[in-house]
Amino acid sequence: MSRFDARGKANRALLVGVSEYDHTKPPHGVPGDLPAVRHNLDRLRDVLQRGGVFGASELVLLRSPYTHDFEHQLRRVAEEAEGLLLVYFAGHGAIPSAGDELFLQLRGAGVYAGEAAVFPGAEMFTTVLGMLGTSRAERIVVVLDCCFAGNAAWIWEHVPDRRRVLLLTSVQANHRIDAGDPATPTPFTALLAELLAGEGELWFGRLAEDLRTRMRAAGLRTIRDQPWEPLSRTEPGEDVLLSARGVARPGSPVQAPPDRRDSPGTPSPAALGSPGTGSAGTGSPGTGSAALGSPDAGSLHNGSLDAGSLDAGSVGPSSPGSGRSGATEPSAGAAPSPPGSRPPSAGSAAPTASTPGTAPHPPDRNRDRDPHPHPHPERNPDPLGSGPPRPGGAGGAGGAGGAARPTPPGRADGALLARLRAPVALLAAWYRRLRPAGRVTLVLALLATGLGSCALSALLADGSSCAPPLELRVLTDPDLEATVTAAAAAYLTSDANTDGDGCRRSGVTVYSAGSADAINALRRQTEAWQEPRDEDTNPQRDIGPQPDVWIPASPADVVRVTKGQDTDTAARLKPDTAPLAYSPIVLAVPEKMAAVEEQRRVRPTLSQLLSDLHERSKDAEVRRPDPEFTDAALLATTGLYGTGVDPAQAESQVAQPGPPSPTAADLLCALPEDITVDQRTAALVPEFLMKTGMDCDRTRRTPRTAEYPGDVPGIEPTFVRVRWKGADRDEEARGTAAGRFRDWLAGPGGRAVFARDGFRAAADGDRDLLDPDHMAPGVLRAPSPLTEASGQRAMDTALTRYRGAHGPGRVLFLLDSSGSMTDQWKGASGGRGLLKQSLGGLGDLDEYGVWSVAGTANGRQYESLLGSGQHRRKDAERAIDAAKVRDAQADPRAALLAALKDMADRRARDDRPQLIVYITDDEDNSRLTGGGIDEVLYQAGEAKVPVTMVSLASGGCDRGRLDARISAASGGRCLDADDDLGAGLADEVARIGTGDD
Repeated sequence: MSRFDARGKANRALLVGVSEYDHTKPPHGVPGDLPAVRHNLDRLRDVLQRGGVFGASELVLLRSPYTHDFEHQLRRVAEEAEGLLLVYFAGHGAIPSAGDELFLQLRGAGVYAGEAAVFPGAEMFTTVLGMLGTSRAERIVVVLDCCFAGNAAWIWEHVPDRRRVLLLTSVQANHRIDAGDPATPTPFTALLAELLAGEGELWFGRLAEDLRTRMRAAGLRTIRDQPWEPLSRTEPGEDVLLSARGVARPGSPVQAPPDRRDSPGTPSPAALGSPGTGSAGTGSPGTGSAALGSPDAGSLHNGSLDAGSLDAGSVGPSSPGSGRSGATEPSAGAAPSPPGSRPPSAGSAAPTASTPGTAPHPPDRNRDRDPHPHPHPERNPDPLGSGPPRPGGAGGAGGAGGAARPTPPGRADGALLARLRAPVALLAAWYRRLRPAGRVTLVLALLATGLGSCALSALLADGSSCAPPLELRVLTDPDLEATVTAAAAAYLTSDANTDGDGCRRSGVTVYSAGSADAINALRRQTEAWQEPRDEDTNPQRDIGPQPDVWIPASPADVVRVTKGQDTDTAARLKPDTAPLAYSPIVLAVPEKMAAVEEQRRVRPTLSQLLSDLHERSKDAEVRRPDPEFTDAALLATTGLYGTGVDPAQAESQVAQPGPPSPTAADLLCALPEDITVDQRTAALVPEFLMKTGMDCDRTRRTPRTAEYPGDVPGIEPTFVRVRWKGADRDEEARGTAAGRFRDWLAGPGGRAVFARDGFRAAADGDRDLLDPDHMAPGVLRAPSPLTEASGQRAMDTALTRYRGAHGPGRVLFLLDSSGSMTDQWKGASGGRGLLKQSLGGLGDLDEYGVWSVAGTANGRQYESLLGSGQHRRKDAERAIDAAKVRDAQADPRAALLAALKDMADRRARDDRPQLIVYITDDEDNSRLTGGGIDEVLYQAGEAKVPVTMVSLASGGCDRGRLDARISAASGGRCLDADDDLGAGLADEVARIGTGDD
């Protein structure tokens, strides 16, 4: 374990905040200015200069810089830092559609959804890490507060010396976030500063954990209405001290706190840290005499006491034990902090929960701009007037040059502290009640004994700071993600994941991917997962990081991988022999349409249940989620096809307008959007969602009753350890961590989470509910019999038959080739690249064509690049690569009407499933107005051909936008630059085609 304390060294902190942008108007402007970011730098400067690690002269503030200013200052601090180098950025962030790079958008930034060269005025995070890598600093901490900040974690994975670089991001990958109230700091930075302002030592690992805990408790959501989760990345065992407010550096003289008899509203001269007050060896400039955890420490703001504090209604208090508090008392009138938590800092603004669907910019985006921006750095003066830093650097103790930091105590010291913890705790409580003179006497007495350093550590701080734990990466089925995430959260704070010093043994990151995609990647793309070599095959982009653990919804998935796995695979699977839990697939029928007799709710086959349903209600409909996305939907499909049933006929029983919902939870939440549809539609879903899938934000929903088909296998979450070739450095530690998590999941702790979510026992037999006392409404206690797990062959066969259920498909691609597409033409995330990536979903028997949409010399608004028919993929890619941008405008009305007519004419000759894809930058959408819009929307609805609109612009699919209206009218899907365009378009094409990708 390596714990780095930079006090006494030459440290630097570069705080960059971009609140003003030059370009905020469409089509190439950023979403708007960010007034909240102005407050971020002020707040962080205040807390860092009081934290005992950085001196006032070591803080560099850079407000709304251009690229050259940013690079100059980055080089400067990188050259000057020798101990700790902290770089903080707040502003807009952008990613290409591939998601494989993060662009930090500076003052002159423009927005172009193409490859790296078309993001002018932005700095690639890869470049930032490269520049930081030249520094002599012993440790580098990077903090990012911007949209898509989590995408930096994937870039960090490729840093040559990850041991030296610690990364903290405000949000998970591929998510936008709200900047919050313009009058306060952004939500993430407000909480970051609040935690840094607390008393005692605060290490990077603890800070990251506390941020996750507090933001989860606050219920903050991203723009996509998903839980807002900060991320951190470190090498196992690495940690860095970021704040030590009120804690003297080891070996420094100790100073008494101010007398409590001072007026509560007026800080004493010593508390203000003015020149000439206090004894030698005070804290860093601005901390003054708060070195022993003064009751007023942490309440100073620009030289005065500030009554503001974090709004408990916005962000809840830390959970017990979540912080590293010193021996402090609450200020007069303040509520005491929970045991073990860091007290809130005065003056901290409350993070504001984002409103789902709102853009990450403030409402006053059109206000008058400051004609005199401040792109140049501020070498922070000491606002409290405490003079220059002491010899030895910021935060160092008194004495010329400061004392060298001693080696951290070993196990013997830790054991001694453990034995003394109880009596020392009593001593600490007594100490806090002493008057200042008595405190000084006690401290001097302790220093004169063999217990001095141990007991003094307990008085001044918690003394049990923890290194960042090893992070387990857990991939799971989308239907299981919520339950597995809840289990991981419970495990993190469990005794099983806590060592003897109260530190977490490991962290857990849970993410999901479409089941068919995950199986294909583990089967055929493991080498590309480790090191992507081309733009077409990149599981890191399409799935996520390489998993340590995989929890599929069926044990058959493991066989589906290993049966067809490459002989030189880079990943080896070791599944558990027994599943973790069980949940049958049920037909969730509206209560008024359901069978009354219990025996009629359990039938031997799904076809019998469907037949009974239609006898009871002639207008009944049935829907099923996407069989390529979740195992539950694929298992339902095995029952739907039965034995000898024509797949096309079977699919007609679950036909619906537009594409199917990705997951069962999505389906259950989508149905109530139309109460009439909700009242007549049954859904094929896992039984456990009868309990957990009914809490969507709907004021009205139809009660449902579960009916049980005997020929549909249920889902059985299974723990699978994934070992990667070449990952030897921490294999033993990672294996131990995975095994510990597995044991907890399979034990009482994990069973309690599965029970709460409505699962049944996985053991053979009756498969009883794990929590029979809290049954979901409409569920049977003991339906019998329940089908055993499905086999690999049945699932693969059902997926193959589903993909070919309607025979080969037909797709017509419309590629906007107008002049405005120049900057969005090349690369994996450009128009041509996205089109080529989607061809993998088309097989040899599928028909497709490509039109170039832009004015031509003969007056036509489009021309054929590739005639409609069957093509070899290489031939199609060659034709697409030859396409060029024209110096002309596009006419979306003419192109769409012609495409709809062409597909209608072809449908008259056969009944192939059809799809139109229009890839555009939306630049020429303004040409489609009034009657033209009405005509396109009417024809889109009449043609019965889904249109997938692919907008390369951010927000192109927002409610009311033209792209969203066209897709909705046709029953298609709308994708824009805020989505994963490559994966989303590939999914839409694969739904029509018969390809293997």
